[in-house]
Amino acid sequence: MQSPKNISIEEYNYPLPDNRIARYPLQQRDQSKLLVWNKGKLSESQFFHLPQFLPTDSLLVFNNTKVIHARLLFQKTTGSTIEIFCLEPTTLSIIDAFAQTERCEWMCFIGNNKKWKEGALHRTITIEGREIVLSAERGEAVGNAWMVTFSWNGGCSLSEIIDQAGVIPLPPYLHRDAEQSDNERYQTVYAEHQGSVAAPTAGLHFTDRVFADLEKQGIETEFITLHVGAGTFKPVTTATIGEHEMHVEKVQITRDNLLHILHHSGNLIAVGTTTVRTLESLYWFGVKLSQNSSLDAMHVLQWDPYQLEELHIDSKEALHNVLEWMEQHDTDHLDGDTQLMIAPSYRYHIINGIVTNFHQPKSTLLLLVSALIGDAWKECYHYALDHEFRFLSYGDSCLFIPLR
Repeated sequence: MQSPKNISIEEYNYPLPDNRIARYPLQQRDQSKLLVWNKGKLSESQFFHLPQFLPTDSLLVFNNTKVIHARLLFQKTTGSTIEIFCLEPTTLSIIDAFAQTERCEWMCFIGNNKKWKEGALHRTITIEGREIVLSAERGEAVGNAWMVTFSWNGGCSLSEIIDQAGVIPLPPYLHRDAEQSDNERYQTVYAEHQGSVAAPTAGLHFTDRVFADLEKQGIETEFITLHVGAGTFKPVTTATIGEHEMHVEKVQITRDNLLHILHHSGNLIAVGTTTVRTLESLYWFGVKLSQNSSLDAMHVLQWDPYQLEELHIDSKEALHNVLEWMEQHDTDHLDGDTQLMIAPSYRYHIINGIVTNFHQPKSTLLLLVSALIGDAWKECYHYALDHEFRFLSYGDSCLFIPLR
């Protein structure tokens, strides 16, 4: 596989007028527009018709992560507001971190950091009639983030604290504060496992009606988990993508997930780019296990696909390797991380199509789409701009099924 490191990110730029960015979702989720690019044929519909455009033997795989209220605002006695944006726990798993009842350390972005001279920040909140004091102490800097230790009284879990005290973290390009309605609309209807600081937005269009129609069509569904990090909004600011450092995200897969995917012989359609990265990362973990079965955890690095391709391992063998690894480690759950960069020249091994939104210019997400449908992304995006489609997180949707 040819390395994409020399690709100029300027080739993945396009004009996106500010008024084409959807600031708010439509009143009904499944009323959004749907652009369909199916093996070279372009058409337009509405999202609730999605089941009609899917191959009858499809398996749709969703990311059931749940967005946490990651923005915590603290008011100093001087009047300054400090924003602490919770990214991920420093040592514990997401599940264990949310279960803590006294203290927990997280990696965080800090807004207005210069105003936080020293000492702890404090904030009083009320949960079920109990007054709780939440404190934050800043530790060491790690890159552009900080280690922050939260502590509180009252015996509540950190999950309860963040739900009550935090604010839903809308994408920065919406240029507005979160509103009460965003607590529901910036979550998928199937969100289950807390841990993301951004929604898997391709799933925002799905409703109970769409799921019922999928079932009528005999289309199967499966749910995996990748916790979306703030890095998903990180633009590529370097001239070539080889200079860009891809963000790392946490992955959770069950043995049942793997068995369903492995035994499905039809088309596997990923709902969202996070699902794509999870599934393709599973393949590369399986490839790495072929080289070294004694690996102690799943870590997929940014350029792994372009260095391991010569092994020529098919998807079934790779997934069987992962299953065997789970059996050897006596676990039904695989917790790992991925930094996978999917860019033009990448060859997909697991997925046969994708449901996704329209992405920002010069983004790694646009590179991922181009890796699937090639330069056809330009035709699709130009069509969408010419036909009043709405863009980005709260915007409209696409179904891409490649020629191969």
